Amino acid sequence: MLRRLLFLLVLSAPASAQVVYEAAIDGAINPATADYVHRSLLRAVEDGAECLVLRLNTPGGLLKSTRVIVSEFLSADIPVIVYVSPSGAQAASAGVFITMAGHVAAMAPGTNIGAAHPVALQGEQDSVMMEKATNDAAAFIRTIAENRHRNLEWAEEAVRKSLSITEKEALSKNVVDLIAKDLPELLEKIDGRTVSLPSSEKVLQTKGARVESLTMEWSERILDILSDPNIAYILFMLGVYGLLFELYNPGSILPGVVGVISLILAFYSLHTLPVNYAGLALILFAIILFLAEIKVTSYGMLSVGGVISLLLGSMMLIRSESALEFLQISWSVIISVVALTVVFFTFVIGYGIRSLRTRPVSGAEGMVGESGEAVTDIPSAGSKTATGTVRIHGELWNARASGEAIPLGSRVKVLRLENLTLIVERDPH
Repeated sequence: MLRRLLFLLVLSAPASAQVVYEAAIDGAINPATADYVHRSLLRAVEDGAECLVLRLNTPGGLLKSTRVIVSEFLSADIPVIVYVSPSGAQAASAGVFITMAGHVAAMAPGTNIGAAHPVALQGEQDSVMMEKATNDAAAFIRTIAENRHRNLEWAEEAVRKSLSITEKEALSKNVVDLIAKDLPELLEKIDGRTVSLPSSEKVLQTKGARVESLTMEWSERILDILSDPNIAYILFMLGVYGLLFELYNPGSILPGVVGVISLILAFYSLHTLPVNYAGLALILFAIILFLAEIKVTSYGMLSVGGVISLLLGSMMLIRSESALEFLQISWSVIISVVALTVVFFTFVIGYGIRSLRTRPVSGAEGMVGESGEAVTDIPSAGSKTATGTVRIHGELWNARASGEAIPLGSRVKVLRLENLTLIVERDPH
């Protein structure tokens, strides 16, 4: 009797002992999210998880990163369920490709999917380049749809006609497999479903499975933040400000340190983003124009050119080359940075440069050009040892004439300072 009970317990254990791993993408697709998905898949395979559920809410992202994720899904040795969630979430642009690449595609109520047509976010592309981008994206999504036996016609129209549909329309058009209000309902609905893996077929046993969440590591979170084009743009400008402030105020230390760190982080960010070097050149040219405005009298023309150059460069800095890429610098960030740049160069750097160009008004250097009175006779330049005395600003100084001797009571003007002796001439005024 005891053996029978143990046997029944062993038979019933697998159904309730299954583990499902859950990962989540809430934002743009970038190298950090691609690394996160790759690590999550490896962890799920190594720990023998029943499947990996990827919660998805994205407006799009980078082409390279999206292709990496899709490739991982198509060759995965574990079932991948892509779940567009929570309500109000979207799988737009690159999200369409990722959703359709899952072994099972699901959506929560109140979500949408689509709008994957190539767009030129920073300026209009010519017709030939636009056609190439569209054809490339259409071929890519057809491959995914054929592999996962989904609606190929809608998938291509999502690219060519920028179609976007709700979760109910997606279910009726065979774009996704099911609708689930939450994760427990999703696991219950996919229980018993058969999915095709590269090496075999697998029947999912997810009903009542234990769910373990895989979150981004701290390094992935930092890289995810740095991959934001707005952050990259701000770091770059902050680095430029810091270095310029340090150059015009040597010894400040903190601005220089902050500037170098910001530039290094900005270069990393720009390395992960599709940078338009013409935009970068325009931003650097704008900085040169602002500096020139401080030193050259142009009646504001250089400043106007700098503002225009900075605006155009900021708009062009991040280029979009594909249907999958949805990246741009926010207009609110651009306007704020341009305004702060104008203030920075006009007041901060401008004040520093004007201070450096101002003639000294104290110390020995400040005596040059000042007028005073000869308290004694001032010997001529031929007298190398004898000196006289002059009073300047209430102070008495040893003095020697630059030419002929100057009599007592004469007005004198300081020409230079030699070994704490003023070299003066008679002041005709």
